[in-house]
Amino acid sequence: MKILPLSEGSFTIDSSKLFVPFDTSSDDLQQRPVGSLLVEVQPFLLITGQDIILIDTGLGFIDANGKPQIHNNLAEHGINPGDITKVLMSHLHKDHAGGVSFEDTTAGTHVLNFPSARYYIQKQELEFAFEKGFPSYIPAELESLKESPQVVLLDNNKGVIDGYIQYEVTAAHSPYHQVFRIIEEGKQIFFGGDDAPQLQQMKSRFVAKYDYDGRKCMELRHQWWKQGEKEKWTFLFYHDIKSPVVEF
Repeated sequence: MKILPLSEGSFTIDSSKLFVPFDTSSDDLQQRPVGSLLVEVQPFLLITGQDIILIDTGLGFIDANGKPQIHNNLAEHGINPGDITKVLMSHLHKDHAGGVSFEDTTAGTHVLNFPSARYYIQKQELEFAFEKGFPSYIPAELESLKESPQVVLLDNNKGVIDGYIQYEVTAAHSPYHQVFRIIEEGKQIFFGGDDAPQLQQMKSRFVAKYDYDGRKCMELRHQWWKQGEKEKWTFLFYHDIKSPVVEF
């Protein structure tokens, strides 16, 4: 199995829920609003014996030529959008789901970014995204998911996809957030999304105010870290600037 972080850069985010680019070599975090969090945004590409998997899809930025950033990041590894066979979505907050689609300015609609992929999304998460809306979710970017035959709406709290991808709803960071374990040839890859976004959070016990159930997040992180150490998991951290992939 090959694991490739697809970094979209570093950002600060505060109560406004706006992602503001941050240059770690020159910008000063103290000059940002009080309470600003410094995060990386990085989907993950997994190349397995069966699939080319994308886990979460980034912010959905478009370059000066009108090309999605996620496409450019894939191209750096020799991967075309049509090569992706599965897209696993932990949840649909805008920094994780912006890249599920892009706007076709000619037609005036959004189309899915990965034409050959199946998108695995919690059914209730998709419904909640349209109910809740902006600023955490951007419904226009998600509209193309509603009726697409490419979308697999998961309607169970836990299950297995194609025999080797496990999913489980935690309802921790957000009400219908899910985590994934990909198991191949005895190796277990764990993606905790925003339940477990950074390495430092795995090693400390604190309750974050931005989580739907902060105490549950804290307990789950503690549990996963202990289990992962014992069973030699590989952790993927979506928002970690220095340590996107940590192996035991």
